[in-house]
Amino acid sequence: MSSELRTLYPEIEAFESGMLNVGDGHQVYWERSGTRGAKPAVFLHGGPGGTISPKHRRLFDPKLYDVILFHQRGCGKSTPNASLEANTTWHLVADIERLRDMCGFDKWLVFGGSWGSTLALAYAETHPEHVSELVVRGIYTLTRAELEWYYQFGVSEMFPDKWERFLAPIPEAERGDMMAAYRKRLVGSDRKAQVEAARAWSLWEGETITLLPDPETSSRFSEDDYAVAFARIENHYFVHAGWLEEGQLLRDAFKLKDIPGTIVHGRYDMPCPARYAWALHKAWPKADFHLIEGAGHAYSEPGILDRLIRATDRFAGK
Repeated sequence: MSSELRTLYPEIEAFESGMLNVGDGHQVYWERSGTRGAKPAVFLHGGPGGTISPKHRRLFDPKLYDVILFHQRGCGKSTPNASLEANTTWHLVADIERLRDMCGFDKWLVFGGSWGSTLALAYAETHPEHVSELVVRGIYTLTRAELEWYYQFGVSEMFPDKWERFLAPIPEAERGDMMAAYRKRLVGSDRKAQVEAARAWSLWEGETITLLPDPETSSRFSEDDYAVAFARIENHYFVHAGWLEEGQLLRDAFKLKDIPGTIVHGRYDMPCPARYAWALHKAWPKADFHLIEGAGHAYSEPGILDRLIRATDRFAGK
């Protein structure tokens, strides 16, 4: 890791925002920051079920980029909130295309981390002709093994105290399939049980994504409204394996062969085992690969943040 870590750019305000009608009863909130007419880029947030943050604008040099950030279906300011109807990976891929067309961009840099990396890969493999570069971190290819590692057996061995809290809302008889057990509660009509399940589901993630405990990172996962939307949507996607064929994103990585890119992954990323980032690196050799020592999953880990900003600087020709 560089001895001189790059940090976030100064506070950046969005210069334009709005709601895009994407059909199916959904309105997607979007915002635009940087400099109109500069290098186009799109930022894909994590989750599924997460949101964008003002800090995400600061991953791009505002003088050199024209960046679209948006809340995915059911998330944040998008409406209807926490909706699972017509909400799949392929709906989101189509939404990204609608946003690109709205802005009049031919190609843009696509940036995604965690679930955002999953969506970025799905989009880039579907529309490689519209991707100028691809920056992905915290690689998640949404295979059955990855899901079971995080929600059934694997990370549970690293965080037994936090895992016990994750188990708590679920009767012992249902613990053989934790995702299904949580789904029953998250889509049920019992609001108290829904909130309890949502908080437990969300805190499990919030408390395991950084190498060291970070109250600032985990605190937002404990807010009831955020937790319910986050947990409902994330569980909905994961129960359905993202509507992807098993191994699809790595299988189709050959479609990225002409796209320059950067892969960034923390060595000690608990939600997303490093072997899948390594497999993507082998399948997409044109991309630079950075396995960051002393780092977990979150983009805010110093070594990860350093590499992400170096990547966006480089692709802007800085």
